[in-house]
Amino acid sequence: MAQAGASVLDGADFLVPVPLHIARHYGRGFNQASELAKHLGIPSVNVLRRRRATATQTDLPEAERHRNVRNAFAVRHGARGRLQGATVVVIDDVSTTGATLDACASVLLAAGVREVRALTAARAVSRLP
Repeated sequence: MAQAGASVLDGADFLVPVPLHIARHYGRGFNQASELAKHLGIPSVNVLRRRRATATQTDLPEAERHRNVRNAFAVRHGARGRLQGATVVVIDDVSTTGATLDACASVLLAAGVREVRALTAARAVSRLP
């Protein structure tokens, strides 16, 4: 990811892993986005939180994916000052429709981030029937 995403990472102030809901994190035992971020050579900060549990995006059609994550994320208490004017890279494992990345970016921009970029380990471009 670091090599393929070098241009996305260049000049970023920090990485923002997509957060899991606490129940999903507990069940899984780790956050895959946080694990990926650890290996990219830029500080990773957990400035986002998942406000509510959401259905897994895996089997949802595109329109439902956007609806599923609408208002699902918020900036953690006390993190706004750190975000002002920053360039951040949102990290996730897979992007299919971009709904999760869009939802995270909207919250970050509203909190004062200057630029939001995204980097994922994989991009799903189509699904088999």
